[in-house]
Amino acid sequence: MIDAPRPRPADGARLRHRALPLAVLGCWLVWAALAWWTAPRSVDAVDLERDLAAGRVVTLARADGWDDSGPWGRRPELRYTQNGSTVVWARPDGQFRYTYVPAPVPRGGAVEDAADPDPVTEPGPGQEADPLADPRARAAVARSGDSLADTLADAAALLALTIGVGWLLMLVAGPPPVAGSRWYWFWIGLLPYALGVLAWAWRERWRAEAPLTGTRGSGWRGFGGLIVGGIVVSLAVAVLGLLLGGYVVPGA
Repeated sequence: MIDAPRPRPADGARLRHRALPLAVLGCWLVWAALAWWTAPRSVDAVDLERDLAAGRVVTLARADGWDDSGPWGRRPELRYTQNGSTVVWARPDGQFRYTYVPAPVPRGGAVEDAADPDPVTEPGPGQEADPLADPRARAAVARSGDSLADTLADAAALLALTIGVGWLLMLVAGPPPVAGSRWYWFWIGLLPYALGVLAWAWRERWRAEAPLTGTRGSGWRGFGGLIVGGIVVSLAVAVLGLLLGGYVVPGA
C-alpha cells in the first residue's frame, strides 16, 4: 500500500493564493447579481398603472432623481421631494421601477399658498393624474424602506463595502505587488464595477508566480489607467444599453 504524498508548505501557500481570487470572484458575482436585479429601471407610466392594478406596488414615492455619485458599489440614493417628476416604486419581486409623471399643481396656481399647509392639488391641462393619490397606492405611499428591494439593495451595498475594504487591506498589508506598485493598484481598483479589483486578484494572487514582462506599473500609470478605463467602461455600458435595452442594462 502506497501512502499519498503529503502536501508541501509551498503547495499550501499556492492553494491560499488560488483560494483568495476565487473568493473575491464569488463575492463579486453575488454582488453583481444583487446590484443588477435591484438597479432602478425606467419604464412607461402604463407599467405603473399595470402594477397598481395587479397589486405589485410595495412602496411608492416621488423624487428628483438619484444621487449616484461615489465609488462603485454605493447604492443610489433617492432625492425625495413632493414635487419631483420621478415616481419610484418597489415591486414584490425585489426590483425598483420608475417613470416620469409631472407633479400636480395646487388648485388655483402653480405656487402653493403658505397659509394652506395642505393645498388641494389636481392635474393641470394635459397632465396625468397623480399616481400617489390613487386609492390603490395608499398603503404603498405610507410604507417606506421595508421592501424586499430595499433589503437586497442594502445587501449588495454591504457586500461591495466588504469587497472594497478587504481588497484595500490586502493591498496595503500584503506582499508587494508584482505587476505594479501599491499606488498603481489603488487607482486601478477604483475602476467601475470592481473590474480593477478583479484584475488585481487575477494578476497578483492567481498569477502571482508569473514573472513580470515589461515595465512595472507606477502610481501615475495607474491614475491614467483609471481615467482611460473609466471612459472605456462607460462607453461600453452605453453601447450595451442601446443594443440590449434598459432592462438588461439598467441606467445605461
